[in-house]
Amino acid sequence: MTHYGKIKSYDSSSGTGSITTEKGGDALRFKKADLRQEGQVPKVDERFSYDTSEVDGGKKSAVNLQQQGAGQSQKERARNQQG
Repeated sequence: MTHYGKIKSYDSSSGTGSITTEKGGDALRFKKADLRQEGQVPKVDERFSYDTSEVDGGKKSAVNLQQQGAGQSQKERARNQQG
C-alpha cells in the first residue's frame, strides 16, 4: 500500500533521513538506497510517496520513496491524491 509524507530530515553524509507521514504517527527512517530516483537528494518538506517495510525486530521504515509533484502530470497528481 502506498503512503504519503513529507521529508522531515536528511543527512547527506550518512545517507539517511526521516519522513513524516500524512496520516500522523511517528516519523519513519529511510536510507539513500530507498530513493527510487537515482542521484536524488531529498529536501525538507518535499512530498514523497513510499511503502513501508519492517526492520530491526518489527520497526517500520520507509522504502521505495518517490518524489510527488515535480515533473508529474496533472492526471498523475489527481490519481495519487485519491489513493
